[in-house]
Amino acid sequence: MTTQFTTSGMGDGSAPPVNTRKRFNILLLIFITVVINYMDRTNISVAASALSEELSLTSIQMGLIFSAFGWTYSILQIPGGIAVDMVKTRLLYPFILIAWSIATLVQGFISSFAALIGCRMVIGVFEAPSYPCNNKIVTSWFPENERASAIAIYTSGQFIGLAFLMPLLVVIQNAFGWRGLFIISGIIGIVWAVIWYAFYRDPQDHPTISKQELALINANSATEKTEDDNDKVTFNAADLKTAFSHKKLWGIYIGQFCLGGALIFFLTWFPTYLVEYRGLDFIKSGFLASIPFLAAFFGVLVSGFTSDFLVRKGFSKEIARKAPIITGLILTMSIVGANYTDDTFWIITFLSIAFFGNGLSSIAWVFVSLIAPKNLVGLVGGCFNFVGGLSAVIVPIVIGWLVEDGDFRPALMFIASLALIGCCSYFFLVGKVEQIEIKETS
Repeated sequence: MTTQFTTSGMGDGSAPPVNTRKRFNILLLIFITVVINYMDRTNISVAASALSEELSLTSIQMGLIFSAFGWTYSILQIPGGIAVDMVKTRLLYPFILIAWSIATLVQGFISSFAALIGCRMVIGVFEAPSYPCNNKIVTSWFPENERASAIAIYTSGQFIGLAFLMPLLVVIQNAFGWRGLFIISGIIGIVWAVIWYAFYRDPQDHPTISKQELALINANSATEKTEDDNDKVTFNAADLKTAFSHKKLWGIYIGQFCLGGALIFFLTWFPTYLVEYRGLDFIKSGFLASIPFLAAFFGVLVSGFTSDFLVRKGFSKEIARKAPIITGLILTMSIVGANYTDDTFWIITFLSIAFFGNGLSSIAWVFVSLIAPKNLVGLVGGCFNFVGGLSAVIVPIVIGWLVEDGDFRPALMFIASLALIGCCSYFFLVGKVEQIEIKETS
């Protein structure tokens, strides 16, 4: 049975349709899905201390476990992007959500290093299409001048969700153990997949969207393609070559890798840093860990709304879109300040400034729809997330090696260095922000 949505002012059809705002309902669906997505990525970091103690795992082994998600997640970004271009979002998203949630749940029943690696890899497989899917939904549902704000709102889910979930996850583990933490997380994802399928529709299929809102969505759209065109989509090697042959695209790919460096630290090693290196109580660390996530949440909202405001005021895309990202990467470098204090207040302050900067930089997805050829948004999104996802492969292992003797200072220097490289990438490689045109060959 088709799910109906109620809208004030929509009567028996005799009156002119009102200007609905259904795109914001869709944005709420994406936001909650992102929260669940990152809950299933990061619950391993909360469980890390207890898990490693029970299974007698070293820091190198924990680095590999943290990294295992990124192995498959990054490798499958390009196939995931292709799948997003070819499969209806309403079918694809609940399928992958159920699959990664089952893998999350299974982690609560295993007791070996190899099995944990396997489960983390499976989660990476099925989360791989999620962000290309999010970007496609926003591209389909929002006009270009609202897109950065929409991306900022759903991206903020990974920060505000974890800010409130981090203490909750700590409390759940304290009550039910690390195994219970994984089981409860998996059940939540399965339930949400059913809700997603019941409520999501594409704009042209939505039963109560108004003609005015459809016209607004299509105004100045960077991509004309709808889900109805999916049966016409084919993939060939030339498309992949296009995705990797433009300097502009490499600029955002490298920038995304560097942006991911700080994010991956906070998603994996951060609780261990607080508990084992800084000696904080486990419960207290859960609440302190939420502060940088809140800072990142405000950073991403400031970034998105400021960027769209500047666009509406007539500023160039180079200023409106690049400035928040470059400023954020510069602020991320302040993470090294934590190396020069033992005061908990200042440690959290420096980490919060750095993560605020990371949030400020997190609207980088807007460049995919602005720069990618209009028929390759999904593929370029997959390539973008593939290179960015490599940070989830490399950074946890590098940090595990750097902190083998228990000293986290080199790890924070490493994160700051990546942020500097990201700044250079946006300065020197991205250049003018404009959509790449593919010349038709006869």
